[in-house]
Amino acid sequence: PRDPLASLTTRQLAGQRMVVGYVGTRVPGWLLARVRRGEVGGVIAFSANVRSRGALAAQMRRLQRVSRPVGPPLLTMIDQEGGLVARLPGAPSGSAAEMGRRGAAYVRRQGLLTAANLRRAGMNVNLAPVVDLGRPGSYQARTGRAFARSPSAVAALGSAFVGGLQQGGVAAALKHFPGVGGGAPDEDLVVQTVALSRATLRRTDEVPFAAAIRAGARLVMTSTARYPALDRRVAMLSRPITTTELRGRLGFRGVAITDDLDVIAMRPLAGPGELAVQATAAGNDLLLFAHDPDRARRGLNAVVAAVRSGRLSRAALVASVRRVVALRGAVAR
Repeated sequence: PRDPLASLTTRQLAGQRMVVGYVGTRVPGWLLARVRRGEVGGVIAFSANVRSRGALAAQMRRLQRVSRPVGPPLLTMIDQEGGLVARLPGAPSGSAAEMGRRGAAYVRRQGLLTAANLRRAGMNVNLAPVVDLGRPGSYQARTGRAFARSPSAVAALGSAFVGGLQQGGVAAALKHFPGVGGGAPDEDLVVQTVALSRATLRRTDEVPFAAAIRAGARLVMTSTARYPALDRRVAMLSRPITTTELRGRLGFRGVAITDDLDVIAMRPLAGPGELAVQATAAGNDLLLFAHDPDRARRGLNAVVAAVRSGRLSRAALVASVRRVVALRGAVAR
């Protein structure tokens, strides 16, 4: 059979790797146009986009109906962890910490209920669960975003939530690789430095990721933190972390997605174009620009220019888009 990616332009290949947000409770014209041209592979919704669950589902249907170069559905994403981070009313009932105290069977059931909630809203990817460790005093522990403290407990509970979500037809995204469970500040506001040895990271923080990858998690989100034992660059701009550690050591074959390239923590490092190119070179499949469509456009332009100049390879882009298209096929109803 003919390869559906062979006819895509470099711009369309780069575009299938872009996930963007938008303002308001109506789908804007610029977004419909970008989807039609093949310059967007996914969208992310926030509370400000949600007038009601039904209204959000109508927005997503409008986007899915747009004729575009690549067939399977657009990826429609939302952060529905429960507790502090929940964009929709309904499941899950409580934060990761609250769910975790009730055990893995309960967490799995909440994953299934969450999938049903998201599907009714037209969403097919949940940017959850957080499988960072809830170390005492950390931001994740203080805010209830971590299931537990110990690697084995987080591994069991995170895998259970993944299992429920994906049984219900919604892809799960593990975050924030290789783990930000020790940092006191919010990872969106400042680049944290996780000063653990390579051996400690692998023995503790990476354990829940490894378990949930074995449980079939379809996405992994790479973090905004630095891990000097692994590389000097932040994780989502680091090939030793995003490719060597995640794909090589843990054997992940799914879709790697950056944390939000629009967050305040990233602004001092580089402009949106350079961030997009570095994140692609690191091995991320999807580039998340959650808030600023102009920054997303500049990121797309820079990736195209980097392929044309030889800094990035078209073959690597194609391999990346194949993983994205496989994900889209997996969440198609």
